[in-house]
Amino acid sequence: MSNKTTDTIEYLVCCIGAFAKRFSLSNSQAYKYLSQHKGLDFLIKHYDAEHTLSIDDAVEDITTICQRHGGALV
Repeated sequence: MSNKTTDTIEYLVCCIGAFAKRFSLSNSQAYKYLSQHKGLDFLIKHYDAEHTLSIDDAVEDITTICQRHGGALV
């Protein structure tokens, strides 16, 4: 596995955990929600920019993306 792939996976795991904590979800629930509402797709597509931001900023971004794709967590 390349370093970028490993870095991306570690970043996604961190963001999923932070999202889960913010919304009092299990990591599994957060993963399913982010998958269903395009949050993970967004993080993967925009990894080069998103990983330069704070995790809190990334969680804000994926919260907005998920809301735009039918997510209802606020």
